[in-house]
Amino acid sequence: MNFPGADALPQTPLLVVDKAALLRNLDRMQALCDAAGVRLRAHGKTHKCSTLGRLIVERGAVGLCAQTVGEAEAFVAGGITDILVTAAPPPWAAPRLAALARSGARIGVTADDAGQIDRLSDAAVAAGTLLDLVVDLDLGTHRTGAYPHEALALARAADASPGLRFAGIQAYLGHLQHLDDGALRRSADEAAFATLKTLVAELTAAGLPPPVVTGGGTGTHAFDLASGVFTELQAGSYGVMDVEYDACGAPGGGDWPFEPSLFIAASVVSARHKSHVVVDAGFKAVSMDGPPARMVSGAAPGSLWRPMGDEHGMIAHPAMIDVLKAAGRDPLGFDRAVSAADADPARAFPPDVPKVGDIVWLQPGHCDPTINLYDALHVWDGAVLQRWAVDGRRISRA
Repeated sequence: MNFPGADALPQTPLLVVDKAALLRNLDRMQALCDAAGVRLRAHGKTHKCSTLGRLIVERGAVGLCAQTVGEAEAFVAGGITDILVTAAPPPWAAPRLAALARSGARIGVTADDAGQIDRLSDAAVAAGTLLDLVVDLDLGTHRTGAYPHEALALARAADASPGLRFAGIQAYLGHLQHLDDGALRRSADEAAFATLKTLVAELTAAGLPPPVVTGGGTGTHAFDLASGVFTELQAGSYGVMDVEYDACGAPGGGDWPFEPSLFIAASVVSARHKSHVVVDAGFKAVSMDGPPARMVSGAAPGSLWRPMGDEHGMIAHPAMIDVLKAAGRDPLGFDRAVSAADADPARAFPPDVPKVGDIVWLQPGHCDPTINLYDALHVWDGAVLQRWAVDGRRISRA
């Protein structure tokens, strides 16, 4: 990426998207889906941005997935008219989803028990509208979803419920997406495909052939597209990528067909120590539920970012990594190691450390929760920085 200069950035920390790389990623996934004869229903939980969602649909996706009701509402308000809510909704959500369908959008909702189906049916009837009902399956993630042997009863309930249309089945294998063992990722995915094929046959024999079999993800996309069972792919992270996906590797081995397009710009705010400089990107700028963010530009090759609190992080110079190793995880050990390095006349300040006011660039460890920390994506086209609101972040009507 040709990173923008400090004069182009309104503030830091800032979440910046390389538009050219983003578009290449979107087009590559769309081409893969088209070649496989599988519809792309990209997952909006990654970016929570209706502007980006419209771009994905304009480039060929059938619609978007939403994980929350708030995301679905933001996407519909942003002009996206075909949404599947992929998480079983809480009771309060049914009237709001029915209201979205009444507004003219096609709204699909997943459910994994009869009570959810009843509530969605009642809400759709009360609103005078129709909701697509997709039976959510649990094939190993154990988050939401019915076991396969329960699917036929739920499909029958959906088919018989006023205000609902049985629209198919969902199988998201979240527990497989980041498996480091590529062979295990493939074999586990293929075992799930066999279960799905058996279930599709069972539903078809019962007179309820599923119109849609939806699921899959970035980490298994190649297997999902070749499975012959999925009719929709729900990948989301492919547009921006992150360190976690880079670490686990592409499905099937080889290079990822997608490239990093999401970065965090941080400013150096202090350079008092020989071992590290301090930037304005800490826990509130970088999600830490995955691997640490990766330094990509603005500091010596091999430099490491590590959090130093809510608002601050360090950029450790590679020549001084031994100081951090000596400190271990003990805060007092860190104090002793850094103070000793600073007082050691044999250690000079490395000549290639960033200076106060310099911009350093990080790649997030986990893209989805990092984006959720920001109110906008700032999209760089090489000349202009555009602001795309992250308008699907969680909001409350209370």
